[in-house]
Amino acid sequence: MSLGEKVAAHLPYLRRYARALTGSQDSGDAFVRATLEAALQDKELAGQIETGKIALYKAFNSIWSNAHVEVEPAGSAGGLHESAAHDQLAQITPLSRQALLLTTLEEFTPQEAGEIMGISPSDVESLVSEAVAEIDRESSTSVLIIEDEPLISMQLEDLVSSLGHEVCGTAATRDQAREVVAEQMPGLVLADIQLADGSSGLDAVDDISAIASVPVIFITAYPERLLTGARKEPTYLITKPFREATVRAAISQALFFRSGRPVE
Repeated sequence: MSLGEKVAAHLPYLRRYARALTGSQDSGDAFVRATLEAALQDKELAGQIETGKIALYKAFNSIWSNAHVEVEPAGSAGGLHESAAHDQLAQITPLSRQALLLTTLEEFTPQEAGEIMGISPSDVESLVSEAVAEIDRESSTSVLIIEDEPLISMQLEDLVSSLGHEVCGTAATRDQAREVVAEQMPGLVLADIQLADGSSGLDAVDDISAIASVPVIFITAYPERLLTGARKEPTYLITKPFREATVRAAISQALFFRSGRPVE
């Protein structure tokens, strides 16, 4: 059995974490690929990765922290490469965001996240607190919620409002999403996949993307259906039922990369 087959159950979620950490599918996948390539060349590392999810993420963290990775943008002719070095990524995604993503998006405990990052659980908790404080300083934006379950839609509305953002509209179908966008272009979209009339949140988002570049966070009960590697995948993907802290972290990460501002 190959290394990939032995860790196959964890790879989709490592890819999700990697793209949230780096802000793009291409960069995230490049670091995941580099992790597996390093393991193929190092039997000790391969043996560690095969022991479970924590070891896999720990190996990824080591690669992410120390390696230079060549990223070939999707759709390129093959000659253009973007160098993604640790010192550049550190300006985009500090340790506080890494700790937040590990404990929210990936639902590791502070102890597990500490093992992955090579720091103490108390340091993880301190970093998470720093990240939450940074979220609270984020500039506000308008948010479109595409969700056909009323209770979930209201929960997301309350969460978005509590973070200081404006809900510019809610939609339970693709057509309703079009109507909201016709009135006001949102600065962020939270979208379910399966909508009330059988339409798709993916199609609704495609409608918006055809007009403007807007960050999107998909929220679905079936994330594995979008984590196959067979097509361009969402950068931000949250599993239902979700924790509010997870949505909060994803919103912060999405708006951070949209703004492109340096970390202080």
